[in-house]
Amino acid sequence: MKLTILGGGGFRVPLVYGALLTDRGEGRVTDVVLHDLDAGRLRAVARVLAEQAAGVPGAPAVTATTDLDEALRGADFVFSAIRVGGLEGRADDERVALAEGVLGQETVGAGGIAYGLRTVPVAVDIARRVARLAPDAWLINFTNPAGLVTEAMSRHLGDRVIGICDSPVGLGRRIARVLGADPHEAWIDYVGLNHLGWVRGLRVAGRDELPRLLADPGLLGSFEEGKLFGVDWLRSLGAIPNEYLHYYYFNRETVRAHQRAEKTRGAFLAGQQARFYEEMRDPDAAALAAWDRTRAEREATYMAENRETAGAGDRDADDLSGGYEKVALALMRAIARDERATLILNVRNGATLAALDADAVIEVPCLVDANGAHPVAAAPLPGHAAGLVTAVKAVEREVLAAAESGSRATAVKAFALHPLVDSVNVARRLVEGYREVHPGLAYLR
Repeated sequence: MKLTILGGGGFRVPLVYGALLTDRGEGRVTDVVLHDLDAGRLRAVARVLAEQAAGVPGAPAVTATTDLDEALRGADFVFSAIRVGGLEGRADDERVALAEGVLGQETVGAGGIAYGLRTVPVAVDIARRVARLAPDAWLINFTNPAGLVTEAMSRHLGDRVIGICDSPVGLGRRIARVLGADPHEAWIDYVGLNHLGWVRGLRVAGRDELPRLLADPGLLGSFEEGKLFGVDWLRSLGAIPNEYLHYYYFNRETVRAHQRAEKTRGAFLAGQQARFYEEMRDPDAAALAAWDRTRAEREATYMAENRETAGAGDRDADDLSGGYEKVALALMRAIARDERATLILNVRNGATLAALDADAVIEVPCLVDANGAHPVAAAPLPGHAAGLVTAVKAVEREVLAAAESGSRATAVKAFALHPLVDSVNVARRLVEGYREVHPGLAYLR
């Protein structure tokens, strides 16, 4: 089976390959094709993968190419993990937003909109090429903003594109862990959009254990979300929010912390990864060791400003291991082998959430089999959550409309309608600021 990874020179690709090395079952991936626009990054990642594969019998063969059409032909699965504009673009997204006093995070608020505006045209081109060159392939989207990009691609690939994220998986794992439950045996009632969802229940053997967690301040304050949001706020909500909702519930404090930071997250990662890829220019460097060292630092500093704002301290060691590559492998196995699985995924809504139309991509538990991912029926969201979900989905739709039409006015509307942008004039300045730093947004006129 052939797997093509777009953004194959990306830093997190070895996580995916490491997961593939653990799969010894029939019908597993035998060939991995890495595609990237940067040949130097491809060579660096290929070296890490070669060291990972050393001594592993039957490790998937790895090839690399800068030719997109060549990479796609004959693919059974395509992982899209691109970053349009690179980490330098992410840093620019943060800088322009913070100068206007609004959030620049890559998936939330102004930064997420800017990232979406320059990513959607590229993602749509990829989707059209997949439909033409690999019509039977399943596309698994890692590219952020994951829900928005998945919805853009679904307009060309239908239900054969599925978005994944490790945030809901990590959240469910943490809740199960503090309750003494096996995460693999628990049903997680999670619903929302990507980076905008809530766990409303966690059932073990048919019994909802979340009320027990909410009733115990010691347990509730012992894990990441309890530390981030505070026990009182979680008990008021009666649910456990995705960590990214910290940007909404504590926006003023978070923006201030980001403005005070010595470097933005994007600038930090750009410098960190530049050092890694520079080190890989040395043919004698130990590629896997260098990658492991860089990844550990990356994970330990994840959402550092939010944790500083909340006084949450360092991340727990159990939360430093990632997880999205495991979701991707489980999804791929479920489809390829008809091994039925339940996974939290980004898929088209259908009739799952009455507040949204059928084509809206949402993030919910899905039953997965050879025919793809099927969202499980969900109870309606409470008013405060439904309001946020519908408002942000409306913004995503304006981003898609602006990317399709090239309308600057529509782009302004997308920024102005977002709950974390507090002025139409700020929205106008954001569009102009982003057009100045991103050549890829010259299409907005």
